[in-house]
Amino acid sequence: MTLLKSQFDQVFERIHKAERASDREGLVKLLAVSKTKPAEMISDAWQLGQRDFGENYLQEAVDKITLLSDLEGLVWHFIGPIQSNKTREIANHFQWVHSVDRLKIAKRLSDQRPDNLPPLNICLQVNISDEESKSGATLAELPELVAAISQLPRLQLRGLMAIPSPESDQDKQRVPFKKLADTLESLNRDHHLDMDTLSMGMTGDLEAAIAEGATMVRIGTALFGARSLNQG
Repeated sequence: MTLLKSQFDQVFERIHKAERASDREGLVKLLAVSKTKPAEMISDAWQLGQRDFGENYLQEAVDKITLLSDLEGLVWHFIGPIQSNKTREIANHFQWVHSVDRLKIAKRLSDQRPDNLPPLNICLQVNISDEESKSGATLAELPELVAAISQLPRLQLRGLMAIPSPESDQDKQRVPFKKLADTLESLNRDHHLDMDTLSMGMTGDLEAAIAEGATMVRIGTALFGARSLNQG
């Protein structure tokens, strides 16, 4: 617990320092990426005040959500690839989904979102670096996708998410993040929307992401250590 607190403190210090440097104090939320980590570690993080957790693997996530259902205020974010046969479980168990990249998936999430739950918060995943190996809508696909998804009744379109190709130089890291921020601004203007979320930045590039307007950074390794090797 002492080590976990130290790691959270270090990450928050990085976030706050980056916020101050960009005159954006208090505008960035930490999403703790807890994939492959045990429920006990999430419970410890909750005791430290962390409430938002990101998961990639559906069955593992559902097991943890069930185990930790007595912890007040937990907010679960699905951030992994989405297959059509997984949408019902995602729609039932999560408050946020960051990895929607096509209309078919969005429609299924909307149709399957229970009426007794608030609309599901959605971020569209953008392949901002045009990498063949990565999921995500292209910039050219976004206007049509945004227009369609913003009309779905059980979803709340909140913003954009991206995982740029890795760069070690901070100036180079900032380029795709700026492109994503500019894209959000233009989509809001052109479609008369009020999307407010830029889910971008991870352990290695959170400073660059915050400088370019990130509202949510997805941090795993710096908080919890390297991912578990036995995860399938």
